[in-house]
Amino acid sequence: MRELNCFIDHTLLKATAAPEEIVKLCNEAKQYKFYAVCVNSCYTFLAANELKNSDVKVASVVGFPLGASSCHAKVCEAKQCIKDGADEIDMVLNIGLLKAKLHKSIGEEIAAVKKEIGSRTLKVILEICYLTDDEIRMACQIAKRAEADFVKTSTGFGTGGATEHSVKIMVEEVGDTLKIKASGGIKDATTAEKYIKMGVSRIGTSSGIEIVTSTKKDTNEHTY
Repeated sequence: MRELNCFIDHTLLKATAAPEEIVKLCNEAKQYKFYAVCVNSCYTFLAANELKNSDVKVASVVGFPLGASSCHAKVCEAKQCIKDGADEIDMVLNIGLLKAKLHKSIGEEIAAVKKEIGSRTLKVILEICYLTDDEIRMACQIAKRAEADFVKTSTGFGTGGATEHSVKIMVEEVGDTLKIKASGGIKDATTAEKYIKMGVSRIGTSSGIEIVTSTKKDTNEHTY
């Protein structure tokens, strides 16, 4: 059985994040034994250095938060993140291209980033708040064909975050072929547990400490 902390990507992606806040994030992740920290690419090296003697992974975002960077820029950013010590890449899908039904271009972009990072984990952020149900399904199919490892609900910077409805669609679409990361607006243990029970493998949140400490009173409620 896995404890709730093992599902959490402890996240700090705000534009005003300072280096000392990243160090604090990493120390918290080590203390609470979170799965990973999730940081902007400029802080990859700092986070990797802070976590080098721990089991906590470093996830770096690419093309964040709009997904509108060129394919070349995303590949170069991912390459630098891996060089700086990232274990995982969370890249934002190009939403405009998806809306325009330019599915081949999206698939090529995801595949190019995956090729660059090799065996390291690639999560594709769909930003579901801007997508129809059919677009969520299509985005999942494209990510699957491009050999990504995860599909992820949200950046946390859009008009909305994870929803039960969208996660259900993602679970139905990717089945056991890809994993799912729910993020955006997940601030309590009840919500995190709900998504895990639906089939989510990772929770992205800046409220990880609140989530795990609120469950300490009943250990039966936070193991899976």
